[in-house]
Amino acid sequence: MTSPAPAPACLAWYGLRTKSRFEKVAAAALAGKGYEHYLPCHRTRRQWSDRLIEIESPLFPGYVFCRLDIHQRLPVLTIPGVVSVVGIGRTPSPIPDVEIAAIETVLASGLLSEPWPYLPQGRRIRIEKGSLSGVEGVVVEHRKSEWRLVVSINILQRSVAVELDREWVAPIQ
Repeated sequence: MTSPAPAPACLAWYGLRTKSRFEKVAAAALAGKGYEHYLPCHRTRRQWSDRLIEIESPLFPGYVFCRLDIHQRLPVLTIPGVVSVVGIGRTPSPIPDVEIAAIETVLASGLLSEPWPYLPQGRRIRIEKGSLSGVEGVVVEHRKSEWRLVVSINILQRSVAVELDREWVAPIQ
């Protein structure tokens, strides 16, 4: 979910911490104010007592991504549901464009993806073939003969995993 207005190239991506279950409200308000934002979502099944339903949930609960001038962040912080800008201590930290682009590519690929535990270290690889071509991340063996690519947003310490074919993988030198 991004707003149609293009952002200047000088603006960096930042993670916005939101109140619990306010991600979609904050994203809609950001769009209304003309900010470029990104709320990655995935489809998940929930079991209720009488039925099984499929819902769209935020991939990173409690977070929305936004391009903004960090020196002009007050209008963003007054948006309903936005709690703070993610950073180290009191200093907001930008998220590299490649991390956001990797998440967008994984979700656009149509392959099965799901939230995954954060992996701070490991063997980094690059996908050479298929719909994920060019994406970098960490490869893990999920089950016997099942491989997954784990892509992370490091500042949030959150990750997403996507199934992949072992033939697509090339190690990063």
